[in-house]
Amino acid sequence: MFVALSVVLTLSGCAATDSSARSSDSAPSTSSTPERPTVSSSPTTTAPPATSSAQPPNQAAEGSDPAASDALAVLQNLPIKGRAPKTGYDRVQFGTAWTDDVSVEAGHNGCDTRNDILRRDLIDIQIKPNSGGCVVLTGTLNDPYSGKVILFVRGQDTSSAVQIDHVVALSDAWQKGAQQLSADQRKELANDPVNLQATSGAINTQKGAGDAATWLPPNKAYRCTYVARQVQVKAKYGLWVTQAEHDAIEGILVNCGAIIAAATVPPPATTSAASSAAPQVVGPAPATNTAPNTAPPNQYRASRASCRYSARSPSCRRTADQPGRLLQGLRRGKGDWRGTDLHRPTRLSRRARSRQGRHRLREVSGSSSA
Repeated sequence: MFVALSVVLTLSGCAATDSSARSSDSAPSTSSTPERPTVSSSPTTTAPPATSSAQPPNQAAEGSDPAASDALAVLQNLPIKGRAPKTGYDRVQFGTAWTDDVSVEAGHNGCDTRNDILRRDLIDIQIKPNSGGCVVLTGTLNDPYSGKVILFVRGQDTSSAVQIDHVVALSDAWQKGAQQLSADQRKELANDPVNLQATSGAINTQKGAGDAATWLPPNKAYRCTYVARQVQVKAKYGLWVTQAEHDAIEGILVNCGAIIAAATVPPPATTSAASSAAPQVVGPAPATNTAPNTAPPNQYRASRASCRYSARSPSCRRTADQPGRLLQGLRRGKGDWRGTDLHRPTRLSRRARSRQGRHRLREVSGSSSA
């Protein structure tokens, strides 16, 4: 019985060994398929290479992008200015199209920039023989902008189905700071893999030179990554954003889960709890003339009486500490005795006019009797 059990265990071990051998033999079959040529310039974390899954590259559900907060922090440091004139813009200002003579990633690798991006973003590609592993003949694009699958076939009438989009359009960059860049910097901006994305020809035409305030990918799941790449490019090349563009990008990143950093609030004036608990010392109030008028009424009445005959006397003028109505000097000798009450004559002015009338009456009577 013991012998039989040993034989069973031995046979089981052999079966396990055979099954593991078969599995190890079958493993190389998955890796035996020819690998597509790799591009020396891989995109940054915001634009990873395409995979064979049905989802477009870099596509992530909104609200789950871990780089949203970092992109928002970079956005807050971008200058906000108005759009500069487009005067002088031309594609040649950014160098020869798809040149390999650049110092950015994938530069000087012997392949033009367009084929570099096609090899990066397409799957199931076929490379043209004797092209140094550069030229893509066919492939499949999981378009992140539209969320559709597009077949690429190189040819005069078919190559335009897949185009390379500048994430930050060159015309937009020209109007937001690229005019101040050197010719080499503009050439690198136009060929930087971070700023390039393969997409459908129709979507690329629809976008034109729009920024985030005027155009966003129809595929909403990719918008967070799209604006994050725009922020990355603009920060790298010292470009600015308009206020509308800033607000649009900020709104998208917040919807993706980004947290706006709280503004730094200066500390209160008090530096310790003891000083804050101490009673506040209030200084004396500004001096105001609240003392009651101490000028005796008799003095004022005397000044009124003196004004009957001496209109230019200082006592006929009211100063800041004298009560009563304003009495300017009563003019004499021009036939009109006038008080200066703006609303009605004062008793003094009526009395003065009465006295003046009697005086003139006596003068007339005396001249007529003479």
